Amino acid sequence: MAIGWKLHGDGKTPPPGEVVGPDERLSWPRTAGIGAQHVVAMFGATFVFPLVMGLDPNLAVMMSGVATILFLLIVQGKVPSYLGTSASFVGGVFAIRAGVDTAQTDGWVTGAILVAGVVLALSGLLIHVLGPRIIHAVFPPVVTGAVVMLIGFGLAFVVADTYWPQDHWVALLTMVFVFLVMVLLRGFLGRIAILLGLVFGFALSWLLDRAAGQITSVLPGQNLLDASGKACAPEGPYCVATAFPHDRVSFAAVEGADWFGLPQMHAPDFKMSAILLVLPAVIALIAENTGHVKAVGEMTGADLDPMVGRTIFADGVGTVVTSSVGGSPTTTYAENIGVMAATRIYSTAAYYVAALIAILFGLCPKFGALVAATPGGVLGGVTVILYGMIGLLGAKIWIENRVDFADPVNMVPVGAGIILALGPVVHPISDDFRLEGIALGTIVVLAGYHLLRGLSRRSQEPAPPSGGTAAAGGTGGEAVAGGDARP
Repeated sequence: MAIGWKLHGDGKTPPPGEVVGPDERLSWPRTAGIGAQHVVAMFGATFVFPLVMGLDPNLAVMMSGVATILFLLIVQGKVPSYLGTSASFVGGVFAIRAGVDTAQTDGWVTGAILVAGVVLALSGLLIHVLGPRIIHAVFPPVVTGAVVMLIGFGLAFVVADTYWPQDHWVALLTMVFVFLVMVLLRGFLGRIAILLGLVFGFALSWLLDRAAGQITSVLPGQNLLDASGKACAPEGPYCVATAFPHDRVSFAAVEGADWFGLPQMHAPDFKMSAILLVLPAVIALIAENTGHVKAVGEMTGADLDPMVGRTIFADGVGTVVTSSVGGSPTTTYAENIGVMAATRIYSTAAYYVAALIAILFGLCPKFGALVAATPGGVLGGVTVILYGMIGLLGAKIWIENRVDFADPVNMVPVGAGIILALGPVVHPISDDFRLEGIALGTIVVLAGYHLLRGLSRRSQEPAPPSGGTAAAGGTGGEAVAGGDARP
C-alpha cells in the first residue's frame, strides 16, 4: 500500500471553517508540530498506566509508536488515531498481581493481555464480515453518543484526583492560556494551542519554583504512608499518598537517564486464571473503539461505520504485538481525538510523525524523562479541555441524530451509565475481579438500552383475541397484566 498525502492548499494554515482531511497534510514542518502535539497529548497516560500496572513505561511508549503505524496501515489511513496504553486492563492486572511477587507475574500479565488482544482482533474480524449493519443494531446513535460522552467525561476523575490537585493555580492559568490561544490567535499557532499551553505551563512552573519556592501537594505514587506514618506499598491497607514539599519541575530523572538504551523486554507466559481476569476488558475496548470511530466520523464528516471492524481488529493486532515483547495493551486514544477536535487537523501524516517520535523516545530514555517531567498541574489545565471536548462530541451525535430523551428507554440507561462512569463507581464481581468507571458505565448503557428496548417493544405488541392460544402469545388478560415495560 502506498503512503501519500495531498498538500492542503498552500500547506499553511487552512482558512477558518476548513479542515485538513486524513489523506491531506500541511507542510512538513507544520505536520511535525502537530505530530509533536499528539505525542505530548498521549504521553502522560501512555507513560503512567504501565507504571501503575508494573510494566516498563519506556517500552510502552516505544511500542505505542509501532502499534500506531500498524494501525494506520491496517485501516488504510482512513481513521486517524493514536494507539496508547489502555487503562481498561488496570483492574484485571491488579487482581493478577495481588499477593504474588511482581517478577513472577510479569509474564502472566502480558500473556493474559496478549490473549485478550487476540480475542479483540477476532471480534473486529467478525464485525467486519457482518458489516456496518451490526454496528447500527448494537450501537445506535443514543448508545454511541453515550459511549463517546462517558469516555470523555468519565476521565474527569483523572483531572480532579490526579493532575489538578498537584498545582491548582498552574492548572487554572494553563487552561485559561489555552482558551485565549484558541480564540485570539489565528493561523497555525491557534491550531497548536494544546502544545503551546504545555510549553507555557512548563515555563510558568519553572519560574514559580524560583520565585515562590516549592509547593506542598500530593504526587501520585510517591510518599505513600500507612496509618502509623510508615512507608507502605500502594496495594497495602490504609496506604495513602501524603502531601509534601517538592519542586514543580524536577529534572533529576532527566539527568540520570541515558541518551540511548533499549527498554526492558520479556516473553509472555500464559495462565488461565490470569487470562479470565482481563478478558472482560475486551467488551469495554469494543465499545471504546466504536465510540472513537463515531467521534472521528462526526468531526471529519465521513461515514466511517464500515471501518469499525477493521479498527477493532487493528487495535487487537496492536495489543498482540506490544504484549508479545512485554509491552502494555493498546487502545485508540481519546486525548488525541481531543487534539483533532481542537485543531481540526485530521491528517494521518501527523500520526506517523507522532509514532516515529514515540519510537525514538522509547530508545532515548532521556527525552522520555523530559516529557514525563511535565508538571501535573500543567497536565490538569490541558486535559480538562481535551476530555471536555470529547464528552461534548457525544452530545453532538445525539443532536445531529435527534435522539429523543423523552423516551425513558433512551434516558434511563444513558443517565445511569454516565453517572457510573463519572463517579467512577466501583462494582466488585468477586474478590479478584471488579467493574468500574468507563467499563461499568459502557456495559450498563449498552445492555440496559437493549434490554429496555426489547421489553418496550414486547409491551407494545397488540394483545391477541380472547380465544387466542398459548402459541399465539397467551391470553389477552396476560398481555394486559404485563403493562407497559417503561416507567
